[in-house]
Amino acid sequence: MLNKIKTLGFIKTKILPFAIVSLFGIAFFAVSARIWLPGDMMSPAPMN
Repeated sequence: MLNKIKTLGFIKTKILPFAIVSLFGIAFFAVSARIWLPGDMMSPAPMN
């Protein structure tokens, strides 16, 4: 049982913050990638 608690503490203190920061970084890259797209690709799709 003590081993489970230590493992959970390791996950909460090491892996979870890294996963959150990584996810934020990927989302930030995906949003900021629009800067390098050509101008016609940045506009919304035509309706008709």
